[in-house]
Amino acid sequence: MHSAEVIWTCDGDFASGQYSRAHHWRFDGGIEVAAAPSPAIVAPPLGLAEAVDPEEAYIASISSCHMLWFLDVACRGGYQVASYRDAARGALRQADGVVWIPRVDLNVAVVFSGETPNEAAHMALHEAAHHACFIANSVKTEIVVNLN
Repeated sequence: MHSAEVIWTCDGDFASGQYSRAHHWRFDGGIEVAAAPSPAIVAPPLGLAEAVDPEEAYIASISSCHMLWFLDVACRGGYQVASYRDAARGALRQADGVVWIPRVDLNVAVVFSGETPNEAAHMALHEAAHHACFIANSVKTEIVVNLN
């Protein structure tokens, strides 16, 4: 079982809509993260620009899950990964009156030490990671891997 605690307390005039949307996420390991809607949706002071917004967290969870599976697949394949970086991107879009994130691009840069797979073998590692990723298997968002 996985869990997260979302904690919000009213700060402002709730009835008029003039209240802070800033809140916290608390995870089972004790980490607490400041969260708020995207500043593009709710501007400060009712939001908190420096906090993580749900859309960013969604994209980060897709990227993180993919990376963890990629590292596992690469290790089992005999490759040595020295570093992994992903500048993941996704954008809200509206279709049929619904706002959602239809696509997330994982813009991945991997540095291997030792044997470096060719591009096809590298992409095969990502494909295997994608199919193993619990988050990717749980969403309808298209996830595209771009090698940098």
